[in-house]
Amino acid sequence: MVQIEKAITYTGHSDAVYTLEKGVEPHLFYSAGGDGNIVEWDLNKTETGRLIAKVAASVYAIRLVPQRHLLIVAQNYEGIHLIDVLSNKEVGSLQFTTSAIFDMKVVKDLLIVGTGDGKLVVIDLPKLKVLHEVEVCDQNIRDILITEDNHCLVASSDSFIRKYQLPNFELVEEIHAHENSVFALLAKENTLISASRDARLKFWDLDGLKLDESINAHMYAINDIVERQDGAYLATASMDKTIKIWDYAQRKLIKVIDKARHKGHFTSVNKLLWMEHKDYLISCSDDRSIGVWRIDIKK
Repeated sequence: MVQIEKAITYTGHSDAVYTLEKGVEPHLFYSAGGDGNIVEWDLNKTETGRLIAKVAASVYAIRLVPQRHLLIVAQNYEGIHLIDVLSNKEVGSLQFTTSAIFDMKVVKDLLIVGTGDGKLVVIDLPKLKVLHEVEVCDQNIRDILITEDNHCLVASSDSFIRKYQLPNFELVEEIHAHENSVFALLAKENTLISASRDARLKFWDLDGLKLDESINAHMYAINDIVERQDGAYLATASMDKTIKIWDYAQRKLIKVIDKARHKGHFTSVNKLLWMEHKDYLISCSDDRSIGVWRIDIKK
């Protein structure tokens, strides 16, 4: 039995909310979107969040470096801004692209950035210096996944998933994974899960990238996929305005969160966070709102 309750609705962004990131404390998280505002929210409060930075263009990706209290903000068509979240001050910036930035990952002192012109840009974070660029494809890099065995998996709008060996970024293998853009990746043990504009969830053997199962999961594009802390459940966000909860072991849909039944979003759901704090699932949308969901699953 699954019970869904909308615990909080946050508003305040003046444009679509595209991305979310966990905060420096378990009850904090950050959001950013089309208005260029970077906002900190406190899950112990229901009022308006705290504006910590504003940039001049839309933001698709933000990434926290917790040990340095540093939030990396990817400003589309410019590069990155480094914000100290304790002082709300910008402590550095780097212009290195005129393309959109869809994802970033931090590996030790390296920042790996995926751009709209198909490149992985590798940056020395302490020195704010571009070390090298990897030409992946001629379309958008949508998601980057760093695995425990030191590989970098890259999802792109040319429908491919590519695996690179770190730290030299040697291409290990590539697969034509979906019929359209691959938007999100999630690794669990020896399984890779991919989500796509083709509305399908696919399960792959992580070692050889061999397809194990394909599920017609949503009506329209799947924008994101996350897992609960215990790994037992997945959540997917879609352009079809819904959030879906899945039993991972059975690869089975167990609940749909939508506008009619749960006061869900009324436009595309863009990003998810499944927090340790109260086991909250957080969603953001083109409708400019952020939803906080209490999900009670009883077997």
